[in-house]
Amino acid sequence: QVQLVESGGGLVQAGGSLRLSCAASGRTVSSYVMVWFRQAPGKEREFVAGIRWSSGSTDYADSVKGRFTISRDNAKNTLYLQMNSLKLEDTAVYYCAARTAWRISPRNTEYDYWGQGTQVTVSS
Repeated sequence: QVQLVESGGGLVQAGGSLRLSCAASGRTVSSYVMVWFRQAPGKEREFVAGIRWSSGSTDYADSVKGRFTISRDNAKNTLYLQMNSLKLEDTAVYYCAARTAWRISPRNTEYDYWGQGTQVTVSS
């Protein structure tokens, strides 16, 4: 069992930056894939970025490539999402999720463990 707790959300102006964190506990996540999803009001949950914990290889949604960076800290068992050049359309609740698998999947139904979410609001 893995517990995930997100933090770092908030209100930021368009063009600004935020860094989200996701602390994992319960067991080591070295064999996991960990990802960030987001869900805006009235919209489906969408894949943002993912990382294979063991190798560090990453994948991103086209909408955030070049602006967001996913990373992890092995010693702290913590996942991060650095978000730069934020846009109004990045406003959403951001969730981290994990699964024991090799492939980074963009399908939210394939993830076993979820955090509670953290709100990111980008204002004009």
